[in-house]
Amino acid sequence: MFIPLYDANSLKYIKRQYVTLSLIGLNVLIFALTSLAGADSKTASIGFGYIPSVAHHMTVLPDQYDFVPTYFTYITYAFLHADLWHIGGNMIFLWVFGDNVEDAMGHIKFLIFYLLCAAASAFMHGALDPQSEGPLIGASGAIAGVVAAYLLLHPRVRVWVLAFGRIPLRIPALYPLALWVGLQFVMLVTHGEDRISWSGHVGGIIAGALLLVPFKRRSVPLFDRAIVSPRAVIVEKEPPQTPPEMPSTRWGR
Repeated sequence: MFIPLYDANSLKYIKRQYVTLSLIGLNVLIFALTSLAGADSKTASIGFGYIPSVAHHMTVLPDQYDFVPTYFTYITYAFLHADLWHIGGNMIFLWVFGDNVEDAMGHIKFLIFYLLCAAASAFMHGALDPQSEGPLIGASGAIAGVVAAYLLLHPRVRVWVLAFGRIPLRIPALYPLALWVGLQFVMLVTHGEDRISWSGHVGGIIAGALLLVPFKRRSVPLFDRAIVSPRAVIVEKEPPQTPPEMPSTRWGR
């Protein structure tokens, strides 16, 4: 539908988005390691992915896949990705929108927020399809929570997006993000569960919206009542300069 490119929304409370950058780096590193492993990437998906039927004690993983306790998979699944398109799309969204949500919450709270959104996404996926034996992987549920938080914080900030993969637009975040959020609910109702876990996205969105208020700084308003302008566009007004007086001549010039 659209690819976010840039939002020019400066940070106000933190110097750098260390948690966002670390999450991107960790996701890329794990993807690189599992990709190099070849056939073992499937083993990682089964062992560290979230499998509803296992989480609901309907099936048991074979010993060769039993790497971590089942409750850990509510988090570990969010650091696995299927291919370059999968991780690329997720990391672009996290790169564009994660820094300002981290700025609104602080480093530690943002990390907890991100992991809770991931867990809520897996929980919703498992609740609606508890008998599924397919592993859920990907950070999109956690990032859906980040998108929901950004939408509530900065709906009027203009963002550059690539609409339909080819048309660059600079529009308020309200329009593409609200459309994206609405689409997740529509797809859940009309398509149910297919290769994309729409329920996981919806679970992340709901968690992000509910957790934003208790996790954000008290001084941070909702709905852009105070927008932080990028430093690059701040122009300091200089007092008008009056031309120097010319010496008088006998001709009055």
